[in-house]
Order: sequence, then C-alpha cells, then structure tokens
Amino acid sequence: MPDDAPEWAVAASERLRERRDNGYVSSADPPEGVRRVLLHSCCAPCSGAMVEEMCSSPKVDEVVVFFYNPNIHPRKEYEIRKEENKAFCATLGIGFVDCDYDAENWYRRVKGLEYDPERGKRCTECFDMRMERTALHAHEHGFDAIATTNATSRWKDAGQVDGSGYRAAARYEGLKYWCQDWQSDEMTLRKYEISARERFYKQEYCGCSYSLRDSNEWRRANGIPKIQIGGDTAGLGERYFTDPTVDAAEESQEVVDEFFAQANELAEVAGRDVKKRKEALAVYANRRKSEMTDGGVGDLNNW
Repeated sequence: MPDDAPEWAVAASERLRERRDNGYVSSADPPEGVRRVLLHSCCAPCSGAMVEEMCSSPKVDEVVVFFYNPNIHPRKEYEIRKEENKAFCATLGIGFVDCDYDAENWYRRVKGLEYDPERGKRCTECFDMRMERTALHAHEHGFDAIATTNATSRWKDAGQVDGSGYRAAARYEGLKYWCQDWQSDEMTLRKYEISARERFYKQEYCGCSYSLRDSNEWRRANGIPKIQIGGDTAGLGERYFTDPTVDAAEESQEVVDEFFAQANELAEVAGRDVKKRKEALAVYANRRKSEMTDGGVGDLNNW
C-alpha cells in the first residue's frame, strides 16, 4: 500500500490481510438453504471479488456466471466485456452461460425513458429485464438463488439493484435473491486488486447508449476527452487496471456523487428540450440500424 493511499484503503487493506492470514474465511453469507447460485455478471471487473467471496463460502457448492446484458452498446464493447468475463471464469474453473444479445428488445423496454437520469426509471427497467431473464434460467436449471455483480459497484444504487433481484426471484417458488453489502471498502479494494492482477479492461461508462451519451456530456463539461471503446486494438493499452489504490479512488463516494450531480443535471436539461430530444432519438435509431450491419465498429465506437 503506497504512503499516500487514502485512509479507507489502508484500513481495508489491513482487514483483507488479516483475513488472508487466517485462511481467508469468506464473509459471504448466502440465504438459508442456498447451495447453487446463478450470478448475473455485467463484466469481469465487477465479478472478481464477488465470485471469490461466493466460491470461498463453505455453504456454497456451485457458482455459475450468467452473462445477459442487452443494454451494452456498441456491440464491440459488449463483445469485449463478454469475452473477458468468459476467460476469467475459465481460469477459475466455474461455469459461464452466454445468453443472447437481445438489444432490440432492450430498446423497446426502455422506450420513452431515453432522457431519464441515471439511477432513474430507465435503470430500474434495465435491471428488471436482466434479472428476470436470470431468474428464469435459474428456475429452469435448478439453482437455489440468483445474485448480480451490479450490486458491487458504487456507481449503482444498491437498493435499486436489490429491488430488481427480489422481484425477479419472487416469480418462482423456492428461488431466492442473495442480498448482501457488496460495496464495502474491503470488497471495493479487493475488486480492484483482482482487476489489476488480471489486467482487466477498464470500461468508462455503465454500458448503455444513453449512459455513454451522458458520460460524454459530463466529460465535455469537465474538459475530459470523450470515451474510447476498446483496449490494445485501439492503441490504448493504458486503459487497463494496473494500480488497485488509484483505480479504487476513481470509485470513491465523492467522485461518484459529483458525477451524478452533474450528469443528471445535463440529462434533465436535454430532456426538457423536446426538439433536441427528437433529433437525438432519430440519430440513435440510425446508429442502431447501422450497428446491425457493421457489427458496431468504426464511427459507432465514439459518440
């Protein structure tokens, strides 16, 4: 741990060290009777610490990762996140379910919410859609519980994520949703330790086209270059996790709160401008049509 590391990271590092010295006893506590878990995963960086906790629990017999994220745009970003997640599961020797890229259904589901602010109704619909599909697969294949790596990120509202999980699990008798504090300092630091060790790709936005738009608006307002899609193939080898302390600081509560305060204000201003909204929606429709034919590469990578 570097000398200039923030206090929370130093304390979290010490607690993690104590756990490792004691044989790394998992703090994960699944619901009563849960032995098989289907873990919805949005990406490898959010999976690392959560998978480790679940697989280290003596109460859990099996963890399988379920990749269903039709919200991720463009297709190139989707493939990067999926393939990295799949490779990580292979190194751990755990199952990976590759679900369909159901993008058009996702756009239909969030229609009318294009300018809804982050953590608003659009995000609830997005979580609901993904957790409903996760719950269905869990029901069809005999899993005891579902969970989601969306719950690990401080960029997400944990209550909003958990609400979707509970609603989805309630559709099927006997299926449970595993709710736990996955955003603790220890979990956050450990997530970035694993990401640096594995050199995971550092995505810079939630994943959907509207998140990409709002993130770029925030960047423009703060004099930051717009988001680039891809890693080494785009000549951006530095866009990988390398330093757990530095990377974790990017997800500090202060940074997260400041981003949402600015991004939501920009989104609300755009939403009030009906003409701008209609023009933007027309552009999104054309881009989606183009993406279906060119695979989401080229100019679609940056907006």
